[in-house]
Amino acid sequence: MKGFTIVETLVAIVVFTLASGALMSFIVLSYRIYGYTYEQSVAIDEARKGVETMTREIRQAKQGDDGSYPIEKAEDKEFIFYSDIDNDGKTERVRYFLGEVSSGSSTKECVVFSKGGSCSVSFSNFLQGTIKTAQVQVSVEGDLGASNEYAEIFADGQKLGNLCQTQCSDCASTWQGTMTYDVTSQATDNSLQFLADATNQVDPVCSWQNPNHALKARFILSWTEELTGLSHEFKKGVTEPVGVPPTYPLGQEEVKNLSYYVRNAPPIFEYFDVNNNKIIIYPARLKDTKLMKVYLIINANPDRPPADFELESFVELRNLKTVQ
Repeated sequence: MKGFTIVETLVAIVVFTLASGALMSFIVLSYRIYGYTYEQSVAIDEARKGVETMTREIRQAKQGDDGSYPIEKAEDKEFIFYSDIDNDGKTERVRYFLGEVSSGSSTKECVVFSKGGSCSVSFSNFLQGTIKTAQVQVSVEGDLGASNEYAEIFADGQKLGNLCQTQCSDCASTWQGTMTYDVTSQATDNSLQFLADATNQVDPVCSWQNPNHALKARFILSWTEELTGLSHEFKKGVTEPVGVPPTYPLGQEEVKNLSYYVRNAPPIFEYFDVNNNKIIIYPARLKDTKLMKVYLIINANPDRPPADFELESFVELRNLKTVQ
């Protein structure tokens, strides 16, 4: 019986090696494709559950426990509203946002104890990314009952305006004259200094919390910023009301990731009025929104199949039908 020659044996070994390599490559490729498909499937499932929860919570948007209007912010990729999301009888502040956009807030107060004096507060290192918008809400209290008794407000040496020239009272024991100013340009260097300067007629005769003071000032700085490296993370933040009267301390916001794979270039949120007309102008979004579109593009790995998966949902804000 004749056996294989050396050449035949070598050929057989080469053919077997090539066949084995092709088989292994096919198996590895199959596992990779399965891995990509499975990862995409999980991402879609997580996003779908997130959208279902989100639309249910948005549908029940209502006034905050502190009296805040149901919609606080209505950006293309960030939406802040109030809703009792856990049915505990307390209304939570809820924020859905793409990770590239983040919001923050900080509150500081100062007191003037001398006649016609001034006081200041400073904010620094509050940004982690690039500023988009910044605003400050200023309120005062003190000997402010006459037209010549008021406070001048400055930001980094630039005058913002006057508070309590009218409609304020002496030693009211509550915040008065509240005004909000845009300070985006001043905040670009991650540092802000605010000054409250009382006119010469403001006397140290008030005793709310601080005895013998002329003026108290409260500055609430709020900002939005872009964070690099987080542009595909879709998140949810919840702030519970605390205290009496209730407040929503933003430092106590609990944030969790809903999806790591959101690829939206188009808006996530779109806003429509009672006639289903799309609302473009920002201020109108806060007061006129009755219907919202939620749109997510999901792809675990854009460089690999499968392709983008699109999730779209429309939600009617039921309680806003009666809010004026």
